[in-house]
Amino acid sequence: MGRPRTPLLDRERIGATALELLDEHGEFSVPQVARRLGVQTGSVYHHVDGRAGVIELVRERVSASIDTATLDLGPWDTALAAWARSYRAAFAAHPHAIPLLMTSPVRAPKVLAQYERAVRLLLGVGFPVERVMTVITALENLVLGSALDLAAPETMWELPAGSPGTENLADALAATGPGRADAAFELALAAFMEHCRTLGPTPSHPPDAHPGPSGA
Repeated sequence: MGRPRTPLLDRERIGATALELLDEHGEFSVPQVARRLGVQTGSVYHHVDGRAGVIELVRERVSASIDTATLDLGPWDTALAAWARSYRAAFAAHPHAIPLLMTSPVRAPKVLAQYERAVRLLLGVGFPVERVMTVITALENLVLGSALDLAAPETMWELPAGSPGTENLADALAATGPGRADAAFELALAAFMEHCRTLGPTPSHPPDAHPGPSGA
C-alpha cells in the first residue's frame, strides 16, 4: 500500500483535536486525542512531550488568534489596551481552555515570543524592569477573568419573584443594559491603564474610548 497523501498524525492535528475536546467536554486526555485521530496513544507521544506538550499545542492554537500587530500601535497605552482586547476575544472563544492554560507553565516558543514583544514595549517606554511582569500578569488576570465572564449567562443573578431584601439589587439589575460583560471589562481596563500611567512610563495621551473587544 502506498503512503496516504495526508499524514495521519502531526503536531497541528494533535493540538486541534485536543482543543476540540476541550471545547466540547471541558477536558481532554492523550488517549482521547488518539482515539479521535484513529491512532494509538503511543503514536501521539512520538510527536509531543507528554500531556504537557499537548497543552502547549493548545496554547499555541488559542494564542494564534491574538492580533500581535496591536503591540506595534502607538502610543504604548493604546497598544497595550488593544492587545488586551484581542487577547480577551481569543480566549473567550475557548473558555474551557482558560483554567488549564492558566495553571500550566508557558513553554510554547511562539507564545513566549509574544510575551517578549509585550515586555519590550513596556521597557521601551520606561517601565522599571521589576514592574513589567507584574503589569503583564495583572493584565492577564483582568483579560482572562473577563473572557470567562463572556461565557457566562448574560443574567447571572436570578431573584425569586417577590424575594424580600433584594430590592436594590433588583433595581440595579433592571437598570443594567445589554453587554454587561463588555461594559465591565472596559471599566476595569480603563482603570488598569490609568494606574499603569502612574508607574513610570513615558507620558502619552489616553487611548480613545472603546465600546468593546470587537474593534481590537
